[in-house]
Amino acid sequence: MNSFGNIFRVSLFGESHGSAVGAVLDNAPPGIPLSSEDFVLDMNRRKSGKKGTTPRLESDIPDIVSGVHEGLTTGAPIMIMIKNENTRSKDYSLFREMPRPGHSDFTAQKKYGGFNDLRGGGMFSARLTTAIVAAGVVAKKICSPVNYKAEIVHIGGNIDIEAELDSVMEDKDSIGGLVKCTGINMPIGLGEPFFGKFEAQLAHIMFSLPAVKAFEIGSGVKAALMRGSEHNDCFADENGKTFTNNSGGTLGGITNGNSIEFSVTFKPTASISIPQKTFNFEKGRIDTLIIEGRHDACLTLRTPVIVEACAAIVTADLLLYNRIYG
Repeated sequence: MNSFGNIFRVSLFGESHGSAVGAVLDNAPPGIPLSSEDFVLDMNRRKSGKKGTTPRLESDIPDIVSGVHEGLTTGAPIMIMIKNENTRSKDYSLFREMPRPGHSDFTAQKKYGGFNDLRGGGMFSARLTTAIVAAGVVAKKICSPVNYKAEIVHIGGNIDIEAELDSVMEDKDSIGGLVKCTGINMPIGLGEPFFGKFEAQLAHIMFSLPAVKAFEIGSGVKAALMRGSEHNDCFADENGKTFTNNSGGTLGGITNGNSIEFSVTFKPTASISIPQKTFNFEKGRIDTLIIEGRHDACLTLRTPVIVEACAAIVTADLLLYNRIYG
């Protein structure tokens, strides 16, 4: 289940501390200009090294292995590979006996009988979002002129991000946050009811990201507090534009031409430096877990470009679906 999409299909591979991570993209249309330089901006936006992010620094230079010839996509599967160059696997050996609270260590060991790659979280690591961002670069080209812009609304409920980061880092703790994304120049008609609705696909891919705990579109949970007379988006013209956008840009799961507006909630990073009392599975008793290594104090800081990539992947897939079956 490492693939997403029906027509524009994105398949991920690799682990956090393996030799590489990457993606294979099926059914990207031929003739799209694509080179390594196209990935630089979005890859840099996702990179660590800034305040509140892990000090693990990677060059993240994508290698386009197949599907591109003389600077243009060929119609063949596009394989994009990003090497892992800065790993410290010894930091993770303890988590066999003491799985990190809030992390995938416990469930992954149980599901895969202990054969899972524990280093850096293996295939559960946010490192794989590098490949998602790479896939998003191609998806953005396919769905142009649709354009997504994501930004951080707050971390830990505080819009003063610097102040919140200072507090969290001083406490050697972590913090979550909220990211809002808007898509403009949306066409009418994307989405395939019943189970392929536009917002259903968005929610699916967003919840596939590490640390995502909530997804809202339009008025979201506030809709429960509204009356129909407040929530209904009345039409303003013959093109389907509405005076309000409580629906978030869809009706019946189909895009209505208004901007797509949704938000994604990320939980705090599970790996924290504060000693935690948790079960030691080797000793059979409660013990003190002290986590070392390099981890984000706030993973949310690196997520806006990832959210944009995911939204573009959904849009590209449904656009191509419309062209073939519409």
